[in-house]
Amino acid sequence: MKAFATIGLLICSNVFMTFSWYGHLKFKEISGLSNLTLPVIILISWGIALFEYCFQVPANRLGYIDNGGPFNLWQLKVMQEVITLVVFTLFTTLVFKNETFKMNHVIGFFFLILAVYFIFKN
Repeated sequence: MKAFATIGLLICSNVFMTFSWYGHLKFKEISGLSNLTLPVIILISWGIALFEYCFQVPANRLGYIDNGGPFNLWQLKVMQEVITLVVFTLFTTLVFKNETFKMNHVIGFFFLILAVYFIFKN
């Protein structure tokens, strides 16, 4: 159960992180947001990132083996990175229609899956 809760929290965290880091790139297409200054965009991104931390910190605390969770630090980090790439890929293909998902991306993701395999292998 802690494993699924950890993964769910990591997914939520990464959704907020992705919107915080990349969502502002679409502001120029939204009326009223297109002329925001960089400091304002940074503050908006920080506000969104606060929610990222509200999910990330509990995910790591719940999932960490020394706190009774099922994962060591290596596993938590690699799992977080893979979730980040999956969320980023979905976000990019749905929000940024001009970005294409290419074969080199598939190959790179394959190697990341291999990394997960070796990190979780005892």
